[in-house]
Amino acid sequence: QVVLVESGGGLVQAGGSLRLSCAASGSIRTINHMGWYRQTRGKQRELVADIASGGVTKYLDSVKGRFTISRDNAKNAVHLQMNSLKFEDTAVYYCNADVRVDGFDYDMPYWGKGTLVSVSS
Repeated sequence: QVVLVESGGGLVQAGGSLRLSCAASGSIRTINHMGWYRQTRGKQRELVADIASGGVTKYLDSVKGRFTISRDNAKNAVHLQMNSLKFEDTAVYYCNADVRVDGFDYDMPYWGKGTLVSVSS
C-alpha cells in the first residue's frame, strides 16, 4: 500500500557530506512523523533524526549540529543532510514514516529498505 524509497547513500571520507532522501508513495492520506534510523551489525536500530508534520525535529545527541532533517509535505519526502561525517556514522540508514492510509483511522509505520553510508577514516 505504501512504499518508501531511499537514495543518496554512498562512500565518503571523514569530514565530508552526504544528503539522504526518501520519498513515500501509495494510498497516503497523511504522514505524521518521518524519520531516519541507522543500524550497524550487532547493534539495535537507533533513531538518528525525526520530524513531525508541523516541523518539530529531534536528533540523536551525537549528530546534533552536524545533521539536519527536513521534509517536503507536498511530495511526501524527507531528507537528511549529513555534514562533518565521522567514521562512527557508518551504518545502514533507514527511512521511517507514520502513515495514515486511505480507509484507515490510525497511523501505521512503514520502512524503506535502507541505504548504506560508509565513512572512511
